[in-house]
Amino acid sequence: MVDFARVQKELQECNRDFEVSGIRVVPKGEANLAHLLGTIPGPLGTPYEGGTFKIDITLPGQVKAFVFWGLKLKAVWVHENAEWGLMLRASFMTCDSPFVCQVPMDGYPFEPPKMRFATKVWHPNISSQSGAICLDILKDQWSPALTLKTALLSVQALLSAPEPDDPQDAVVAQQYLRDYQTFVGTARYWTESICHDIISWCGGEVQKLVEMGFPEALVRSTLESVGGDENLALEKLCST
Repeated sequence: MVDFARVQKELQECNRDFEVSGIRVVPKGEANLAHLLGTIPGPLGTPYEGGTFKIDITLPGQVKAFVFWGLKLKAVWVHENAEWGLMLRASFMTCDSPFVCQVPMDGYPFEPPKMRFATKVWHPNISSQSGAICLDILKDQWSPALTLKTALLSVQALLSAPEPDDPQDAVVAQQYLRDYQTFVGTARYWTESICHDIISWCGGEVQKLVEMGFPEALVRSTLESVGGDENLALEKLCST
C-alpha cells in the first residue's frame, strides 16, 4: 500500500524550496495523495527553456485478489522465517463456493511512481501522443531511497540530455539523429506555443479569483501549481 505519511512529508519538503528549484508537487484532488501533479521548469540552454511542464503522477498501491475454489480462509498469522523474513501464513477449511481473498501488495515507495507528461513535449524519450516517459529510474532502476523530487529532477535532466538510441517516440528520435536543427526548432516551437496557450488560457481564471479578493501574484502561482485548474486553485487559496 502507499505510504501516505511519507508522501505528505515529501510534498512539504519539495514545495518548501519551489522558489529555488522550480519543482512543485500537489495533489490533483482534495485529500487524494495517490494522484498528484508535478511541475518542472524547462532546463536553461535547451529548446525547452522558458516552458513549464506538468507531470501527471500516480502512486502504485495495489490490492491483489486470490480466488480459492473449495477452500475458505480460516485463520491468518504472521510467521518469521530465517531465510525469507516475515511471511503471511494461513489455514483453510473446505467449502462449496469460491472464496476471494484480497491481499495488499507493495506500493510506493517500494514501487516506482507512474509518471507521464501532461504537457505536450517534442522529445525522443517522451511520447508526443501520450506523454509516456522512457526513463530507467521509473522502471527497473527505482529504489525506495529515491523520492518524487529526485524522480522529477531526473525527468528534468532527461530534457537536457535526450537518449535517442533508447527512444519512447521513434519519429522524434529519427529527427533528432538525422536532422538535429529541425528537431531543435520543432521542440522550441512546441514549447513556445504551449506556454503562449497556457498564458492565454489562464487569463480568465486569474481574473475570477482576483475578483474574489485573492492577490494576483498568489493566484497566478497557485494556478500554475495545479496546472490551471480553477477549482483546485480555489481550494488551495482558501486553505492558505
